[in-house]
Amino acid sequence: MANATLETYNQTPRKVRLVTDLVKGKKVPAALATLEFLPKRAAEPVKKLIKSAAANAKGEGKNPDELTVSSITVESAGILKKYMPRAFGRASLIRRRKSRVKVTLA
Repeated sequence: MANATLETYNQTPRKVRLVTDLVKGKKVPAALATLEFLPKRAAEPVKKLIKSAAANAKGEGKNPDELTVSSITVESAGILKKYMPRAFGRASLIRRRKSRVKVTLA
């Protein structure tokens, strides 16, 4: 078991889950090849995260090419709230959602 975590990534969890659902259950080289040509913004950080987990596995003495992405979860890491001025003296709330991504290779 090798783990890696991306604590705060500035993109909504819903958009990041579209990327992580593609690599769940795949072998590490196949997952990295899938993310290499995916035209989503979250593909690059998820790819780096899987590489980090593979490096952690290599440090434990395991072969990273034989491991699979057993679980990859995306959850909310908080919301940055700010206000934008609108017509007639009102204010509108802007919510910047953040994601936390956890990968486990087995």
